[in-house]
Amino acid sequence: MGYAQLVIGPAGSGKSTYCSSLYEHCVTSRRRIDIVNLDPAAEKFNYPVAMDIRELISLDDAMEELNLGPNGGLVYCMEHLEENLDDWLEEELQHYLDDDYLVFDCPGQIELFTHIPFLKNFVAHLQRRNFTVCAVYLLDSQFVTDVTKYISGCMACLSAMVQLELPHVNILSKMDLVPNKKEVEEYLNPEARVLVSELNRNMAPKFAKLNKALAEVIEEYSMVNFIPLDLRKESSIQYVLSTIDSCIQYGEDADVKVRDFDPEDEE
Repeated sequence: MGYAQLVIGPAGSGKSTYCSSLYEHCVTSRRRIDIVNLDPAAEKFNYPVAMDIRELISLDDAMEELNLGPNGGLVYCMEHLEENLDDWLEEELQHYLDDDYLVFDCPGQIELFTHIPFLKNFVAHLQRRNFTVCAVYLLDSQFVTDVTKYISGCMACLSAMVQLELPHVNILSKMDLVPNKKEVEEYLNPEARVLVSELNRNMAPKFAKLNKALAEVIEEYSMVNFIPLDLRKESSIQYVLSTIDSCIQYGEDADVKVRDFDPEDEE
């Protein structure tokens, strides 16, 4: 059985930085992970790339040959990858063993993981290869500065959760850049009545029923919760990694390794 993280989230949410920091943390702790680039528009990396979609297709080539814009070109690249899952991806995955741990750094175009079926089909292919997959959704903590932005972020997370149907870990990234952490922390475990009150103050009265319904969805079902991530702290990275490992049951089937040693000489 293999293990995989699918790192998704809006553009600029810190996905590649997360992958880089996670790789460095695992190197320090003597744990192996491999990072896979699924962004055909990526230019440089701060981590070794184990697999790279640009070997199959790049955004620049798609835009030039098909006369597409950036968004249309990116969707085309993902569809091209989907058509080559049984060829290119299958050949790349043959280099990995059953217990390898892959982290897929995905593009930031939000429709790819909210309503276009590419990632869902990509995950299904990994699962047929006996990979256990967890979706890791990153949201910029500086974006969650008021209740309306928080609701928007929650709905985007929920849309991805419904679309992918995977174990899901939501992360508030860039906590090290937030000047007043209390403004963000109050949204980690919000109460519905507080959300409704704040929404009603910021919106027209005709939206009162909608505000109440949205707040109740977030509170009653407890489907969207965020873990704050401060990349300056190793303990924060380890906590996030441990949470993800728990979701995919990483290491639970590992055999106990007994180190051979010579018995001490009797005096």
